Amino acid sequence: MIRTRTLAQAAGQALELLRGQEDVVEAEVFVAANTSLVARIHFTSHIPCNGVEEPKSLESVGLGIQAVFRSPDGLRIGFGSEPNDLTPEGARRALAKARQAAVADPEFVSLPRPGAERRRLRRYHDPALLRLSDSDLVEAGWKVIARGLDVFARSQVLARMAGSGEALFRLGLILSGDVSILQERIAIASTSMPGVQADESTLILSSLTAMVEAADAKGSGWSTGTRLADFTGDSGAEAAENALRAIGGERVRSGRYRVIFGRQPVADLLNNLVLPCLSLGSFYTETSAFQGMLGKRVASPLLTLFDHGALRGATASRGITCEGLPTGKTRLIQRGRLVGLLANFYEQQRILQDPQAAARLGRDPRAVPKALVPRNGFRFGEGGGRRFEAAPGISPTNVILESSRPVSREELLTQVGDGLCIGRIWYTYPINGLRAGDFTCTVVGDSFLIRDGRLAAPIQANAIRINDNILRVLHGIVGITADRRETTVWAADEVIHAPEIAVADVRVDAIAEPRESSTPGTTPTPK
Repeated sequence: MIRTRTLAQAAGQALELLRGQEDVVEAEVFVAANTSLVARIHFTSHIPCNGVEEPKSLESVGLGIQAVFRSPDGLRIGFGSEPNDLTPEGARRALAKARQAAVADPEFVSLPRPGAERRRLRRYHDPALLRLSDSDLVEAGWKVIARGLDVFARSQVLARMAGSGEALFRLGLILSGDVSILQERIAIASTSMPGVQADESTLILSSLTAMVEAADAKGSGWSTGTRLADFTGDSGAEAAENALRAIGGERVRSGRYRVIFGRQPVADLLNNLVLPCLSLGSFYTETSAFQGMLGKRVASPLLTLFDHGALRGATASRGITCEGLPTGKTRLIQRGRLVGLLANFYEQQRILQDPQAAARLGRDPRAVPKALVPRNGFRFGEGGGRRFEAAPGISPTNVILESSRPVSREELLTQVGDGLCIGRIWYTYPINGLRAGDFTCTVVGDSFLIRDGRLAAPIQANAIRINDNILRVLHGIVGITADRRETTVWAADEVIHAPEIAVADVRVDAIAEPRESSTPGTTPTPK
């Protein structure tokens, strides 16, 4: 992998080239080298398999140039990039693309400029993850499989189902998922900032699904981290344990229920519905469910939410943004009240110049400068990594949900009494656009009926769907646990530090409900 010092030298050389161009008013060079390492896991007890399949890597190296050009028609701004060539010749090609793509943007103010905040994180990555060998990657995959198989092998439930030890693995035991490692190195140089800035970051994630096909049961497990030494493969054990707990799942009738959302559903709801509405760009385009509500109550007073990109030891932390600005803590919702938004420099400057800003936000942006600090300008791409070929957008980092009055899980269950505990959802998406707040999702596993304040029978996977409104859900929160866990969802850039939350009166609809289910027999009875 290319050294960070080499990236910084390339950024500095490219900027010097740009300074010599007569038509360039402002310019920024972003250089990145990313490596994504993946060990695909697919163990099947009853079909021949390799266990760890497709250990592979994806590398991306290049530079991007954003420049403001002087033209007879006024200023124009353009972006161009060049892969695999960090030399001055590569920079010239990227500049030519930026010049060709340049357009007038009346809302553009300037390239990012430093503010009062200072960088907090340096030397926070794990050198062992940067030096990872092929054998280390394969070993990480086998750690997950070994932990999962150990749980299956020790299960008395499976032993009874199999009838003999030899028949155990004929039950259709499956472990599927991946271990992913991301190595990032970037450098930024700009005419609007002093010197060349650089950053290095690493992370290791795993996501597993376990199944017992003979019992039509499945469960999930995951792990997040920033250090190779801390990776244990426990996600495999967690997935297997959850699959065993899912054996004998029951159906649930349509109705409205008191619901505990587990950590993965909390992360999924935030990722797909809440965080997009907390982006400053969505307020400008008037697509946020919180439109015009800055400073107003948008959730239960129990809920506090903030983003913290400079939290040491957290998986999604970075030293600087992809605009060269310091990361830090942005308060979003404070005891139910909307107090801040995720922003990058472009959107911050655009809203400050907007005559309709007060109507869009609900407050004059110049009266609340701390609410719109550009700490979230990133160039994340599909599959992870900070992409040299993209201009900065707005992305969350470490999103932390907490409560002013947290409770234990036992207290949360007691508070619900009779209801549902939802442990995993997917296909979560807005209906009628983000602004309406309506959404749907399917419950796919790790879920249970709650009876008399205790987890009772498992809920059958893919048998119910939640159809509700995210604003109503946020206002309906009646309890939040103290314990949080770093949680990721598919294709998300952020990591959610998620507790479990209890919500009153959630609408649940049965999927493909059999005709006979119209008669009593499933519990609890909906409200």
